[in-house]
Amino acid sequence: MRPTARRALAAATFAAVLTLPGPASATTTPEPAHARPLAGLRVLLTNDDSMRAAKASHSDGLGLYELRRALCAAGADVVVMAPWQVQSGKGTAVTNSGALTLSRRTGLPAGYGDDCARTPSGSPVYGVCLAAGPCGPGSPSATPVDTVRLALRGALAAKAGWSDGPDLVVTGINSGPNVSAQVNDSGTVGAALAAVEEGVPAVAFSTTGDDSGVNFPRADYRATAGYAARLVAGLRAHDLLTSRFALKVDYPDVSAGQSAKAARWTGVGHGQEVWHTYEPSGSDTFDIGYGFCEYRPGDACTETVPDADATALLRDGHISVTPVTTDRTYGVRSTDRHRLNRVRTYVEHDGPRP
Repeated sequence: MRPTARRALAAATFAAVLTLPGPASATTTPEPAHARPLAGLRVLLTNDDSMRAAKASHSDGLGLYELRRALCAAGADVVVMAPWQVQSGKGTAVTNSGALTLSRRTGLPAGYGDDCARTPSGSPVYGVCLAAGPCGPGSPSATPVDTVRLALRGALAAKAGWSDGPDLVVTGINSGPNVSAQVNDSGTVGAALAAVEEGVPAVAFSTTGDDSGVNFPRADYRATAGYAARLVAGLRAHDLLTSRFALKVDYPDVSAGQSAKAARWTGVGHGQEVWHTYEPSGSDTFDIGYGFCEYRPGDACTETVPDADATALLRDGHISVTPVTTDRTYGVRSTDRHRLNRVRTYVEHDGPRP
C-alpha cells in the first residue's frame, strides 16, 4: 500500500475508533461498516480461565465472552480456542505428549449467544482438552500455550480456514491482575508470549476484581473489554500492532462506580502482590494458600520499582500497559526501540481514555 493510501486508511480508521461504543455498550445491533474499526481483522482469542463461564464468582472465563463481544462489535472476526479447564498459574507450560482435542461449545453463556453471529467464520468457541477422544467433564485441559500453538500450527486452518492467520492473538480477560512477580506465573501472559514467538502480534488483558479478591464483577470485565477493543483499534489504525513484543494490559476495579485513570506505561515490578503459601497439614502434606500485599504504609512487600505495573494499577488506579517479551535477561534490550517508543507515545498521549 502506498504511504498516502496508508495514511488515509489510518485517518479513516482512527475516526471510527473515536466513535466506537464505550464499555457500557452491550448492543448487538450491527454498526455501519465505516464505524467498525476492526473490520477484516482476524483474532484468535484465548485465556487461562477456560471457556466455561459457569461460576458465580465469574472467575472461570466470563471475561473471555465480554472480550469476544467487544471485538466482534468493532468488526473483528474472532475464533476462540481456550483451555477446557481453568489453567490459572500455568505460565508458559506446555504439554509434551499425548493428544489435544477441540470441543466446540454450542450453547454459549446466557446473553452472549448472538454476539458474533455475522462474522465470516461464525466465531466458534472451542475448548481444548488433553485427550485422544471427545472432551468430557473431567478431561484434563490443554495449557494456555498449548491452545495458541495448536491454533497457529494447524487448528485455525482446519476449523476456520485461516491458513495464513490470525492477524492478532488476544488473551484474557483474566480474573485478577497479572503484575509484578505474578507475571511469570500468568497463563494469560504466557499465551501472548507464545503468539509473538510465532510471529503474531498479541495483547493480554486482565482485570482487578473487587475488594474481596475472589469475585470478579461483570462491570470490570465490560469496562476492560470496551477499552481493549478501542486500544486494539487504535494500535491497528496507527500501524502499531507488532510481534516484536506483547502488550500486557491490566485494568483497575470500577465495579463500585469509580473511574479508571488514564493508561500509564509501566514495567513489570519486582515485588510480590500475591504469593503462594504452604502450610503443613500432615507429616508429608502441605496445603496451598495465598498471601496478599495490602499497600499500607511501611508494608514490607510494597513495590519499589518506580514505574511498576502494580503501583500504577493497585495503588494509583491507572490502567497499566506494559511491553513484555520472552527475553527475561536483566535490563532492557530491544532491536526495535523506535517502534517501542511509538507504541508508548500512542498509549500515553493518543490512545483511548477509560
